[in-house]
Amino acid sequence: MVSLLDRVILKAYWRLLPIIFLSYIIAYVDRNNVSLAKLKMVDDLPSFRYRTESIFAYGQVAFFIGYLLLEIPGTLLVEKWSARKWICRIMITWGILASLTAIVKQPWHFYLLRFLLGLAEAGFFPGVIVYLTHWFPGKARARALSLFLIATPIAQFVSPKISYYILRMGTIENGIYYRTLFKLKGWQWMYIAWGVPSVILGIIVLFFLTDRPKDATWLSREEREVLETELSIELERQQSIGGHLTVLQALRQIKVLLLAIAYFFIVTGNYGVELFLPTILRDWYHLNDSLLTWLLMIPPLGSLFGMLIVGFSSDRTKERRFHAAVPILIGAIGLGLTLIRHQPLITIIILFTITSIGTKAYLPAFWSLPSLFLSESAAAGSIGFINSIGNLGGGVGPTILGVIKDRTGSFFLGILSLSISMAITLSFFLCIHINPQPKSL
Repeated sequence: MVSLLDRVILKAYWRLLPIIFLSYIIAYVDRNNVSLAKLKMVDDLPSFRYRTESIFAYGQVAFFIGYLLLEIPGTLLVEKWSARKWICRIMITWGILASLTAIVKQPWHFYLLRFLLGLAEAGFFPGVIVYLTHWFPGKARARALSLFLIATPIAQFVSPKISYYILRMGTIENGIYYRTLFKLKGWQWMYIAWGVPSVILGIIVLFFLTDRPKDATWLSREEREVLETELSIELERQQSIGGHLTVLQALRQIKVLLLAIAYFFIVTGNYGVELFLPTILRDWYHLNDSLLTWLLMIPPLGSLFGMLIVGFSSDRTKERRFHAAVPILIGAIGLGLTLIRHQPLITIIILFTITSIGTKAYLPAFWSLPSLFLSESAAAGSIGFINSIGNLGGGVGPTILGVIKDRTGSFFLGILSLSISMAITLSFFLCIHINPQPKSL
């Protein structure tokens, strides 16, 4: 028989996760559609043709510098103020700025808008992680995180083909001219087409999300009480383990620092591959745009199933650390094997799919770790800190790959560096020991 608590959790799943899920799909595409847009921007913007890969890598650096500056304050606002209002603000501003990328003419325009986009988006991802801790007890949290985080592979799956149909506007392909509007190029329309939905979703968030269970008019009083009681018991259990830590005290904990460093190395590998995968496949196999975008839909399918399996397994076994570490090891091995020369295209796609599984499947278990040993407020600041430090890798990884490609004419050393970066992550996980059970009184 299903308990009242389980029914309330299921009700919260259906009420909250769909809108958060859609929001993260748009956020992810707005952040990463530059990987496809760059293939066309260099044809229309002469200033982008010299050291092309470095320019787009530096754009990622600019994004994550902006992201870093407001990450922790933004996450704390979700904890202390209002998740729905802050997420609404984030989505509206990033949608506007993402659309404005359509007007860039010079690299410095691109750097400025990427920096501002980073500022605008800061706090969204860790803010949602913190928001989910307000609603879902530990036994259901990794599953909720899985259902939220699968937005990443789904965004990667649906966006290449949609973006391809937009990108070819105003171009001639196979003797066919594809019409455009207002004399804009396809890559310009792509930025606009993905930016506008985030503004619309931002407005919907304001009216649809509920900050905490006590504010949920769509739950009965009995349902609110049973959920709040479970969350309160869990909070007391966390405090019995880690004490009543302030945010600053939490940031000095060795476990938090190790998680931040581990996240940095995995994000370095992940973002380096994601930004340049279309370019890598085109460079190695001289693919046309249509086939390329079909192939780009394959790796996300693997990571989608990987995330669901790891998330459900982690919740069932109540184990987090190895559920995070093992996928990363698999991803590092997969990426390293892509360096074997003269492999068939299908083999490379399989290896990049394995890499994608590794760089995504660990996420639900990983983001469940801080709330196992920290109170709500301390966990909020720590999640923002971990995400900030980790996302510095989002600038480092593309820079390594882009600069090495411009200097050597090859992706070999860059991919090798990213594979090693991912493998290094494991040593930090081995140093993290978390016992989620309260001490005996």
